[in-house]
Amino acid sequence: MPLRNTKPRIEGVTMVMDKGLSLEEAKFFVENAVPHVDMIKLGFGTAYVTPRLREKIDVYQNAGIPVYFGGTLFEAFLIRNQLNDYISLCKDYNIKYIEISDGSITIPHAEKCGYIEKISAFSTVLSEVGSKDAAHIIPPYKWIELMSAELSAGATYVIAEARESGNVGIYRGSGEVREGLVQEILTQIPGEKILWEAPQKVQQLYFIELLGANVNLGNIAPSEIIALEAMRVGLRGDTFELFLDK
Repeated sequence: MPLRNTKPRIEGVTMVMDKGLSLEEAKFFVENAVPHVDMIKLGFGTAYVTPRLREKIDVYQNAGIPVYFGGTLFEAFLIRNQLNDYISLCKDYNIKYIEISDGSITIPHAEKCGYIEKISAFSTVLSEVGSKDAAHIIPPYKWIELMSAELSAGATYVIAEARESGNVGIYRGSGEVREGLVQEILTQIPGEKILWEAPQKVQQLYFIELLGANVNLGNIAPSEIIALEAMRVGLRGDTFELFLDK
């Protein structure tokens, strides 16, 4: 069986997307999944409308799981010229990870890198690359250029955009992986620095087959975390033979 890196991991991380679990559901999730979850994203802008938000964040943080707000919330503050308010909000909730994205608004890239540089001085930055607009196709060389610059600016990981549905960015509208794009990105960007959004099982399988059990995967549904971990180590039919000695 493949050896999984143990927590705290820097490679082989799993990011779970919480799109609205109740407080009790969050408690149950933590009880079941702590060893297999490295970070939890409160998807898009759900944090703003989540009841008992502080209590839910405390549940995750008390279990040793970093929590962060979705990039859409960052963009919602930024477009209103309230970046400092957003930073204060994160500090108030003891949020140590901050996602910087431009999937819904247009930010000049030098400006985005400036935000990364500023925020990475006091927080772990995850910067998202790729558009939420399926009609906006970014060529491979541009993905590489953007990712490289954002890592140089101080991002700990660059997130390959896919949305929660897995049908934009590194995927076609059908959910199929844009394999040529992924392969080209990996010629220039270290795989351990990329967090691949992969909400669908077939997408998770693709990256496990390509990069092994310790690939970084994100936008995983809470209900799929145990199944994903089983697939990572060859204990699911999809990967049963993948790690057997030939």
